[in-house]
Amino acid sequence: MSLVVDGVRWLGDGAHWSGDRGILARLGEHLRYTGASVGIAAALALPVGIWLGHRGRGGALAVTISGALRAVPTFAVLVLLAIGPLGLGDRTTIVALVIFAVAPLVANSYVGVREVDPGAREAARGMGMSSWQVLTRVELPLALPMIMLGVRLAAVQVVATATIASLIGGGGLGRFVADGLVQNDRPQAFGGAILVAVLALVVDGALLGVTRLFTPAGVTTTRRGHGWRGRARPAGRRGTTGTTGTTGTTGTTGEETLGGTGASSSVARLGGAADLAGKPGTGL
Repeated sequence: MSLVVDGVRWLGDGAHWSGDRGILARLGEHLRYTGASVGIAAALALPVGIWLGHRGRGGALAVTISGALRAVPTFAVLVLLAIGPLGLGDRTTIVALVIFAVAPLVANSYVGVREVDPGAREAARGMGMSSWQVLTRVELPLALPMIMLGVRLAAVQVVATATIASLIGGGGLGRFVADGLVQNDRPQAFGGAILVAVLALVVDGALLGVTRLFTPAGVTTTRRGHGWRGRARPAGRRGTTGTTGTTGTTGTTGEETLGGTGASSSVARLGGAADLAGKPGTGL
């Protein structure tokens, strides 16, 4: 308990928050590592995972390769890069973190797009949408919660792992942990660990808020069998029975499911297809 109290007191000391080596400066460095790493990894991994999920080919291989990269210890990659061509510096840290962040981004984007309800795809094609329109107007909105889950996983993992930058002379909040251990300053080490944990929670919460803000109304991500299904809940009242579109069959799911006219109406909402409604069968 004394360690916790000492750590909190260390954080409460205003002298530790100012200066080039203060908490605010180290926090800025940590956020720079995280933002650059996740941003570069997303730019590389998300298009690959989304396109493979849309095409339905090569996704298993891509997920396997990205998983293998994740299995490589980040510290080992950091050391190899540091003694290799990149040398010491922030660039080495960012490259190592990018490799670490690729796996959840590829896997979640592929699974999210691939597991979109087939009924929604068929309804979109029946309305005359092209392959690109199906991807951008139907699959991506339905897959957004799963894709953003991958972004959240990558960001939180990078926030925690970016502490290794201090091992090759870098900055970030890990500097407090490393210096505290070397100097036997336990309050400083404990305070640095608290800062990293709090930052990870804040980043995760912020990205969760972004996900909820941009996810279209009615889109849910449900578990079916061994995979995830992104689907849009059609208009209608939730109750004790549900329907399956044009079949008229009733069930006990408590909500209407995609299928028949239910899928068509959901696609019309998701694709912004008010113009399609006036041109049935003609497409865009």
